[in-house]
Amino acid sequence: MRVLRDIIGIEVLNSEIKVIGTVKDVNIDTATNSIQSLIVKEKSENKNGIFNKNKETDTIIPFEMINCIGDKIILKQTIDEALSIINEL
Repeated sequence: MRVLRDIIGIEVLNSEIKVIGTVKDVNIDTATNSIQSLIVKEKSENKNGIFNKNKETDTIIPFEMINCIGDKIILKQTIDEALSIINEL
């Protein structure tokens, strides 16, 4: 699907326009051919004070949390707000 190839690799920004990662994959509902969620490769800094390495994690962002898709994908909330909503589900 051409649209999916265009989305994978796009930077994802939170509502404060801070980069949280890039789209790694997309979950599709094959019955309706609609996007259900994005799998985002998120970089988070390891702040243990001994090693200052970057750790990559994957985060699933439901499509309902996306504000707009263009050259960048912008979320309706910050990633912390979005993750807290996801964890409540």
